[in-house]
Amino acid sequence: MNTPLESGIVSTILIVDDVPNNISVLFETLTRSGYKVLVARDGKNAIEQAGLALPDLILLDVMMPGMDGFETCRRLKQNPATQPIPVLFMTALAETIDKVNGFNMGAVDYITKPFQLQEVLSRIHTHLLLRRLQQSMEQLVAERTAELAKALAEVEKLKDKLQTENTFLRDEIKQTKHYDNIITQSKAFKKVLRSLEQVAPTNTTVLILGESGTGKELLARAVHTLSGRKNRLMVKINCAALPATLIESELFGHEKGSFTGATAQKIGRFEQADGGTIFLDEIGEMPLDLQPKLLRVLQEGEFERVGGTKTLKVNVRVVAATNRDLETEIAQGRFREDLYYRLNVFPIMSLPLRSRKEDIPLLVDHFCAKHGADMGKTIESVPTTVIDALTEYNWPGNIRELENLVQRLLITSPGRTLVLGEAGAALLRKKTSATQKNTLMTMEEAERAHITAVLEITHWKVSGEHGAARLLDMIPTTLDSRMRKLGIRRPTGFTS
Repeated sequence: MNTPLESGIVSTILIVDDVPNNISVLFETLTRSGYKVLVARDGKNAIEQAGLALPDLILLDVMMPGMDGFETCRRLKQNPATQPIPVLFMTALAETIDKVNGFNMGAVDYITKPFQLQEVLSRIHTHLLLRRLQQSMEQLVAERTAELAKALAEVEKLKDKLQTENTFLRDEIKQTKHYDNIITQSKAFKKVLRSLEQVAPTNTTVLILGESGTGKELLARAVHTLSGRKNRLMVKINCAALPATLIESELFGHEKGSFTGATAQKIGRFEQADGGTIFLDEIGEMPLDLQPKLLRVLQEGEFERVGGTKTLKVNVRVVAATNRDLETEIAQGRFREDLYYRLNVFPIMSLPLRSRKEDIPLLVDHFCAKHGADMGKTIESVPTTVIDALTEYNWPGNIRELENLVQRLLITSPGRTLVLGEAGAALLRKKTSATQKNTLMTMEEAERAHITAVLEITHWKVSGEHGAARLLDMIPTTLDSRMRKLGIRRPTGFTS
């Protein structure tokens, strides 16, 4: 057994006893063994000394006048400062119940009087060793807790940073592959997507305008995906693909026997889309006599099936698309003006590929991956010469034409490099030459033509969210100045 002198650690022991002889014997024995010894003759004095000196161990007599050892121990354990100090009872009591009572008060051990000094030293040594181990463990736990707290703080810091980076990356991904295969890095087209994101969460009717092949259906699907209706159906109907005699039945359904061939009741697309979204593609092709019924659904949310008398109500978000100039259609009597204004609540312009040529490399990679997988072919390289040739072309058929050409190039490319080939090069040369012959003009003419084209797209609206200045990335007053300089005049009937 190591003594304090051998271990180099001096521990303080408080002796609490009202018998002078016991104190004297213990004081001499413990001092000789290398301990620092304090003495108290009653419970009150013991509590005061323990609170001030905080000894490493207390030898506490049970039977003392006034405050006995049990009460003294109870009070020591109530004080947070003295609670950890191990207490050894010294008692002449032999009853087990008294010993149990001592343990209940918080004592860790007891020594029976008359005590053997060697036994006292052994018990003291054991409990001091246990306390040092406990203190070491508590210190280790505290240190590890501090380390863990620091590590956790670092993790939280990294988590916040990662969330910020993820937000940025999601934005980047949305800019590169925006929702349902909408691929872009075009600044102009990103503005279109931002407008889409603004209107999508609402129930507002959206009219998507643009040339054929520009991806109007993908924009419509993005509107649905970003809306609160994303978990419900998006029902599509192509108004140009159905005969005029069938489109009403497709939209609104029919009752059994309502016309020849109506052998059963049919649910229309509006009923199918209840709670979701209906996409009316090529809305400019809708027959004129059917347009009032569509207007009623848009305004009132109600209709009757063909041959039916029961009025049905639906909650449907309408997204329409057309490549036609509906204002021209109105002027020529082929489209109702009131329906146009009901559809044109929030117009979105799907830009032609010639206005977003910086997207061509991304689109080529996408179509190579998409169609290469079906052909069992992997394209690892697209030469700059191929991209340059594709970029020079004007793409009258827009993205659809580019996709078709990439499919042909995949078929004719012999290895893992996309080759333009003679067929592709000849096609591009032929169409580029024709385009150049028709569009060769001075810089001023080109600027005038481009600004006029954008103004026509925005219905000659210069400023505001959907104005030409926003699409051209110009200050409205600057655009007005350029219009005056180039002699561009707003047609009668249009306001800025």
